[in-house]
Amino acid sequence: MTKLKQAVDSVLRALCIVLFAILVLLVCWQILTRLVLNDPSVWSEEASRYTFIWLSLIGISVATGERADVAIDLLVKKLPVAAQRWVTSVAYLSAISFATVFMVYGGYLNAKLSWNQANPVLPVTQGVLYLAVPVAGVLLTFYLCYHFVRIVLAKEDATAPEEMQVEL
Repeated sequence: MTKLKQAVDSVLRALCIVLFAILVLLVCWQILTRLVLNDPSVWSEEASRYTFIWLSLIGISVATGERADVAIDLLVKKLPVAAQRWVTSVAYLSAISFATVFMVYGGYLNAKLSWNQANPVLPVTQGVLYLAVPVAGVLLTFYLCYHFVRIVLAKEDATAPEEMQVEL
C-alpha cells in the first residue's frame, strides 16, 4: 500500500506542477491581452479559473496524503495515546464519509447532470470541468483511508507530525 501511495504522490505532484505552470501562462496571457493589447481574452479567464479549481483540489489531496492538512489537535494531544487514536479515528471516519458521500457521489451526480452541457467559452463540456470534485473526492478518500488504517494499526501517530506543526 505504501508503494501505491508513493506512486500516486509522484504523479499528483507532477500534475500539480504542470497545472501551476499552465495557470501562470494563462494568467500572463490574460494580463497581456487585457493591459497591453487592450483586447481581453475571454477564454483564458475561464480556463484559468477551472485550472485553479483543479489545482486546488488536487493540491488539497496531496497535502492530505502528506498529513500537512489543517489539524487542530491541541486538546487531542492532552489525551492518553489510546484515546488519541480513538478520537483521530472518528475524525478520519467523518472525513472519509464526507469525501465519499458529498465529493465522490455528489460530485459524480453533478458532473453527470452537466456532462452534455456546452461551455460557451471553452471547447469542453461543463461536466468535464466539474469532474474535479469527484476526482478529488476519490483521491482524498484514498489518502484518508491510508492514514486511518495506519493510525488504527499504530503505524502512525494519531496527532499531526511534529515537523508539520506551527506554534501559536
